[in-house]
Amino acid sequence: MAIQMKRMAKRVRTTTGPFFFIVHQQSAAIVQRLGKFDRVAGPGFSFKAPFLEKVAGTVNLRVRQLDVRVETKTHDNVFVNVLVSVQYNVLKDKIKEAFYELDNPEQQITSFIFDVVRAQVPKIPLDDVFEKKDDIAVAVKSELAQVMDDFGYGIVKALVTDIDPDAKVKEAMNEINAATRMRVAATEKGEAEKILKVKAAEAEAESKALSGKGIADQRIAIVEGLQQSVDDFQKSIPGASAQDVMNLILMTQYFDTLKEIGASSVSNTILMPHSPGHLNDLASQIRDAMIVANEATNEGHKVKPEPSAAASRPAPERRHRPEPSDSDSGGDDR
Repeated sequence: MAIQMKRMAKRVRTTTGPFFFIVHQQSAAIVQRLGKFDRVAGPGFSFKAPFLEKVAGTVNLRVRQLDVRVETKTHDNVFVNVLVSVQYNVLKDKIKEAFYELDNPEQQITSFIFDVVRAQVPKIPLDDVFEKKDDIAVAVKSELAQVMDDFGYGIVKALVTDIDPDAKVKEAMNEINAATRMRVAATEKGEAEKILKVKAAEAEAESKALSGKGIADQRIAIVEGLQQSVDDFQKSIPGASAQDVMNLILMTQYFDTLKEIGASSVSNTILMPHSPGHLNDLASQIRDAMIVANEATNEGHKVKPEPSAAASRPAPERRHRPEPSDSDSGGDDR
């Protein structure tokens, strides 16, 4: 009621006297002669006939805004509060209709807004209401412009400025959004971990390949070095056999290994019998193992003879006679 009184007070924009009146800017005065509409007076100084004419009222020509909050439900039965802001003004060529046709234009506009919003929003699901708020605003403006034009009012703009669902509904929507984002984050994290593992596996495979190649090259170099050492040793010492040279090399490597183990303060190496006398036994065991392996390989390649019929025939069972007991021999004596 206080807002309505304030709006009515804003409409009074004239200064009147017995023979004249002054209309302020962006206003229009309605002049009546003997109680009947006579003319519309614009801003500025105007005369009037005393006792015959009077200023019945003024009309505000400025653009005004009306905020209307409408409670309605969506297509999926969720109640929402829709705030619609309508900007309107009085048409300058229809000031008479705006003054005489409607007693309370704000109430009329509010009723039409309720009607349009409650006809449009129930057709739209909640998730689409936010995206289609411009469609709702266009529908409100179109409906109001068509109806209010006959009453002398023009609709400048209709805006849907707020859509407020229930607090529980908003909380649920936020949880859905958070869950969706967490699912996307988990997917991206899994893809990142997959890429890291694939790259680590590729790096490990490449590292092992290079390590194997290095070990192979190292063994080739060792064999070539041993071969050259044996040749040089035999040339330097006449009468030395290859076996003597190999024993010497094994002895050298043996003491080098002991030196490396002793150089480390922390070691978990188990030392087997390692006296110099056992070195010949170790060399002979290695040699015998290689000979046995070669013989087993050669025998595996030979064709095994098929077993003969006599060999495949099962041997007859032997029956053992029970030895006589002492009681049986005693009976014979008697």
